[in-house]
Amino acid sequence: MAIDPQKKTSLHCLYYWAENAPDKTYLTQPFVDGHVESLTWQQAADEVSRMAGYLKSLQLPRPSNIAVLGKNSAHWILADLAIWAAGHVSVPLYPTLNGETAAYVLEHSDVRLLFLGKMDGKADGWNDIKGYLPDDLPIISLPMSPRNDTPTWQDIVAKAEPVTPEMPDPDTLATIVYTSGSTGRPKGVMHSFRTMISVADGLQQLFPVGADERMLSYLPLAHVAERAAVETQSLYYGFELYFANSLDTFQEDLQRARPTLFFSVPRLWMKFYLAINNKLPPKKQKVLFNIPILNKLVKKKVLKQLGLDHCRAALTGAAPLAPEIIGWYRNLGLELLEVYGMSENFGYSHCNRPDAAKVGTVGVCNPGVEHRISAAGELEVKSPGQMLGYYQNDEKTREDVTDDGFLRTGDMGEIDREGFLRITGRVKDLFKTSKGKYVVPVPIENRFNHPKTEVICVAGANQSQPCVMALLSDEARTELANGGSQSALEQELEAELDNVNANSEAHEKLAFVVVVKEPWTMENGMLTPTMKIKRNIIESHYSDKMDGWYTQGSKVVWE
Repeated sequence: MAIDPQKKTSLHCLYYWAENAPDKTYLTQPFVDGHVESLTWQQAADEVSRMAGYLKSLQLPRPSNIAVLGKNSAHWILADLAIWAAGHVSVPLYPTLNGETAAYVLEHSDVRLLFLGKMDGKADGWNDIKGYLPDDLPIISLPMSPRNDTPTWQDIVAKAEPVTPEMPDPDTLATIVYTSGSTGRPKGVMHSFRTMISVADGLQQLFPVGADERMLSYLPLAHVAERAAVETQSLYYGFELYFANSLDTFQEDLQRARPTLFFSVPRLWMKFYLAINNKLPPKKQKVLFNIPILNKLVKKKVLKQLGLDHCRAALTGAAPLAPEIIGWYRNLGLELLEVYGMSENFGYSHCNRPDAAKVGTVGVCNPGVEHRISAAGELEVKSPGQMLGYYQNDEKTREDVTDDGFLRTGDMGEIDREGFLRITGRVKDLFKTSKGKYVVPVPIENRFNHPKTEVICVAGANQSQPCVMALLSDEARTELANGGSQSALEQELEAELDNVNANSEAHEKLAFVVVVKEPWTMENGMLTPTMKIKRNIIESHYSDKMDGWYTQGSKVVWE
């Protein structure tokens, strides 16, 4: 199969559905005050056409780079589409950026205008970012913007005349996506309309997706994973898209959406898992799941409680998820499939297929994708979704793309006889112990699966043995604060340490586990916007304490 000629780009898709399913609901948005609004395809296309007319009236050089900053919302997507309909390029910014990084992205990408969306300074970087916005940068406020002194989307579309959009050439630049950056400055990954829509072409060969699907959008739209799996797919297939209001209302938002397809990242799959364990302890699960007839009812109830009882396929990506956790979800009856991709190929690389998954791998090549392992053990991939290059950084583009067009992923991998890919770590994550032995942290982290730990990080460069730092789950921290037994938890963590070490090479055996005090979050820079650990930041943060922890001689250390 190939891309529908009537839906050559995401913008073509919008107007295709506005013509062929005008009254069908496309976007459903909850607001802070509790009310919910929906937009049909026809309404969405009308607002996009009117905003495009306004943008054209500004007579910005074409194409100009126009930024979108804010949490996910219906109007985030409409702004993205309006930028394209006016002949410009969209530059999404993570709402959790700090002010300095936001300023760097705005300057580096030569942004001429900013759409400012949903932000409140509570679970985002607005309080820092607002002081870094250039005084001369024009701003248009989307609904739920923190600014009330700028032109608003609502006022503009109420007055502006709709224009006939200029449908883009699929091979022109559509967007510049700045990498979340676990190290160094973010890089501007350039994607054309064709590389973006390639995910839809591939998905239709892998999953039976149709216009009756439902998805919930809550991971950052500034990241290619959400942009590819949610925005692009909804536009191509014409299905309904729901948004989450806040973390506090997430379960309510999930129940409203009743998604049939669901995409999440390992940390959130782990949070869901821990929340269920808190209500239904693993020992009780084991008993109930083994009782004939009753087990199906219990599992269905668990999925309903998660809001995933209508979900026929769920995806996990962006970082490894322990095979045991994937197995737990699959045992519930949820088709949880691990996938793999990068900003540089618009997330279009590898996936496990329904009814043909191999737990512990990220699946096989998507249609049209080639892969290989270099002599140094690095995974190299060539994809239809491959970037045009890095914005204003030809040197880095040449460094990351081989002469024959393969992307150097920076990931270490193994490919088995059936073509399934297993990611074994990041090339730059390797570190040496004082004995001169290399340690690959990710596989060890994947084996450390205590139910009360939420995120872990293996460290220990230049020490005699590696160690593991562990962040306890919210529930475990609350339990300890309310008088829970620290010694009992210590015994459990020590047992988990022994279990991991029993299956490790001598130089990989963990000396101890450190229970850290401070949560690792996007706001304090310990996690990327896709909730991967920023290993270098975490290691630097605890470097002054590392020697002291090693001299304690304890298997469990409390920071």
